[in-house]
Amino acid sequence: MKDSPIFPGDVAILRELATQVAEIAALPIQKERMALWNAMNTLHPIRPVVVVYPGRAWAELVPEQALGCRDSLFRTWERELRMTLFCHEYIQDDRPLHREFHIPWVLKHGDIGVEIKEVHAGGDGLGAVTWTPPIQSMADLEKLRFRTLTVDREETRRQADLARDILGDLLDVRVFGGLPFWSVGVSNLIKMRGLQQTMLDLYLEPELIHGIMKFLRDDRMQLMDGYEKEGLLSLNNHHIMASTFCNSGHEGYCSDLPAVDYRGQARWKDLWGLGEMQEFSGVGPEQFNEFSLQYQVPLLKRYGLTSYGCCEPLDNTYDMLFENIPNLRRLSVTSPWADKKTAVEKIGRRAVLSWKFNPSATAAQKMDWDSVAHDIGETIDIARGTCLEIVARTTLTYCHEPQRITRWVQTVRRLIDEKWR
Repeated sequence: MKDSPIFPGDVAILRELATQVAEIAALPIQKERMALWNAMNTLHPIRPVVVVYPGRAWAELVPEQALGCRDSLFRTWERELRMTLFCHEYIQDDRPLHREFHIPWVLKHGDIGVEIKEVHAGGDGLGAVTWTPPIQSMADLEKLRFRTLTVDREETRRQADLARDILGDLLDVRVFGGLPFWSVGVSNLIKMRGLQQTMLDLYLEPELIHGIMKFLRDDRMQLMDGYEKEGLLSLNNHHIMASTFCNSGHEGYCSDLPAVDYRGQARWKDLWGLGEMQEFSGVGPEQFNEFSLQYQVPLLKRYGLTSYGCCEPLDNTYDMLFENIPNLRRLSVTSPWADKKTAVEKIGRRAVLSWKFNPSATAAQKMDWDSVAHDIGETIDIARGTCLEIVARTTLTYCHEPQRITRWVQTVRRLIDEKWR
């Protein structure tokens, strides 16, 4: 890879796309969008914000066959630029588009001492998955070891210099890094024991679950220490690439970050973080606190601000989350599982109410736009007066009709104009 030739045609493609991105980033509306998000994230919203993250649907929106570059690294860059252009042309939401071009740190994590082999039903990595859980008894905990962190600074520097040589006069090329901003998730526990077995273990083998969760917490903590010591973190309260988003789906613009003693090198307390409990959505509040939350809190407290929740209902845990996470700023309210009225009552204006639209509605073979409008309109009516953001994400397909995204955003905007004021 390091000795790959540079094809002139690749450079021409990248520069043409970067020129278009720079022009879009210079539009006045981008600053207006940044201000809109800052107001939301500081809990002084101007109006509800709407944002779309296509997720795995990007594979059909910007497919491999649409890429013209020959070099694999350049194809990655080309895809990112085309995704930004797609956001401008089709999505047209409140997401600010910018002229920063991020080069991620080249690094790798070591293993945890046990192997988890997943078998997917679909050859593309989608669909159902099964595996053999590696932790079968308390004795197996002795096999676990903390992950190591290895950084390839030379390769990172090479990629950044190459990007600056090709795009530096058009875009602001920056090395961007950070451990995925999630805390200890229950998904790692499930992979070690299996979902059904974990549910039984809460009653039959509680000490085994505690042992696994202690390991996951401590492994994450030492990895966070390593990222901070190595200087691998970047602020996530401003520009992020088109393929990414902050936490479970929002833009990070916020004048409450970084911390007041920030001097140029990001630390965890300068960043947004995220906690979630998806696989524990059917577990009672007391067990959630005992087997999950208590292990997440020490990690979440290291961040400047925290979001909680992804695709799970949090109806029975709002009070507990506010009591235990002092820097909590955003809570996920996921359709169709979460009760909207409960969310409004419990969250109020204490945090951003991040409503996730049910993505299956825009993935249907035939769109029911009346049903879509009803769901959105009902949410706006119920949540009036809160710090409401409306998010569409985790979509597998738009049935090769990208105009669905445009119409969905237009529908949200129309209903906000009709109902919010």
